[in-house]
Amino acid sequence: MSQLTGAPPRTRLVEIVVPVHNEQRVLDASVRRLHQYLTRTFPYGFRITIADNASTDRTWEIATALARELPGVRAAHLDEKGRGRALRRVWSGSDADVVSYMDVDLSTDLDAFLPLVAPLLSGHSDLAIGTRLALDSNVVRGPKRELISRAYNLLLRGALGARFSDAQCGFKAVRTEVAQALLPAVQDEEWFFDTELLLLAERHGLRIHEVPVDWVDDPDSRVDILKTALDDLRGMWRVAKSGAVRVAVPARRQTTPRERLPRGMARQLPVFAVIGVISTLAYLLLFLLLRAVAPAFAANAVALLVTAVANTAANRRFTFGVTGRANAMRHQLEGGLAFLVGLGLSTGGLAVLHLIAPEPSTAAELAAVVVANGLATLVRFLLLRTWVFHPRRTAGTGTSR
Repeated sequence: MSQLTGAPPRTRLVEIVVPVHNEQRVLDASVRRLHQYLTRTFPYGFRITIADNASTDRTWEIATALARELPGVRAAHLDEKGRGRALRRVWSGSDADVVSYMDVDLSTDLDAFLPLVAPLLSGHSDLAIGTRLALDSNVVRGPKRELISRAYNLLLRGALGARFSDAQCGFKAVRTEVAQALLPAVQDEEWFFDTELLLLAERHGLRIHEVPVDWVDDPDSRVDILKTALDDLRGMWRVAKSGAVRVAVPARRQTTPRERLPRGMARQLPVFAVIGVISTLAYLLLFLLLRAVAPAFAANAVALLVTAVANTAANRRFTFGVTGRANAMRHQLEGGLAFLVGLGLSTGGLAVLHLIAPEPSTAAELAAVVVANGLATLVRFLLLRTWVFHPRRTAGTGTSR
């Protein structure tokens, strides 16, 4: 018997499963931290699923409360324990593009999450794992766990020919169609689940992407190391005896350039480009008119200021869909940073030109400011998208789409 509560799926979705058993102490803080991080930095749709494995404390109560409060969070309850069982339950029914999981203690630095899933969304790889054993990884843990981990992975490579470096790191992702094809052939329901999935993937020639991670051991971890080690050895023996299990694995799908863009950018870029062309033409016309009566530096500053104000207003309305007067002045002031960047670049370009040729032609001056404003346009788009009109900052403001 299972229960589900939470939010509906979103386009280009990555599902992050957080398996838990009696984690009332850390669950609320960890999920809030993860949700805040993804909302602030993750450029794709996401869903966090808390998979409660037969907890006997307040874990399920906390999970359902989080699902009711936080958008994009849901909770699933299982009557039996087992991390593999929890992942199978959620991944099998997922409609996301990529499914993943991470430990509830968030031992792995979250900055590794986008590098983990990006190759799967682009179609480059089929599975992705965080590795604590790469030279670029930064790991803080005791010598006993370090020794056991290295010995286990060495045994996998020696006995079963595994080529992946870290089977046990609780930070993995899979293309959903690949996961759903492999899951029926994976027998383990607990800690060996990860290793069995990876071994099966390798035997089918699937591409496994590895991401070096920063990882800090949780001193309060309640994993029974001895029992887990014995279960893993039994799992390795079973896999070795069973030989090659064949499943129908879907072909790797190559995404289009449009799909590889972060959410919303495919629509925003062409609108921004049209506004940019109109703004540039208006700027050049103003510059030429003012240049007839003022020095190049003054003409550039005035023309740039006028068109920057108009450009920010047009992008506010048409590129990022923000309407109404609320925060309009704040948006102009913040967009003014792009004006300052453009002013600095164009002034610098004119200064270099006048240093090289004390009396340059108007055509040369135009060429200098056009190049400078081309660079400033890129800065403007990034600034407007990631800060001024970021969805998190415009929430509650009138929008047209």
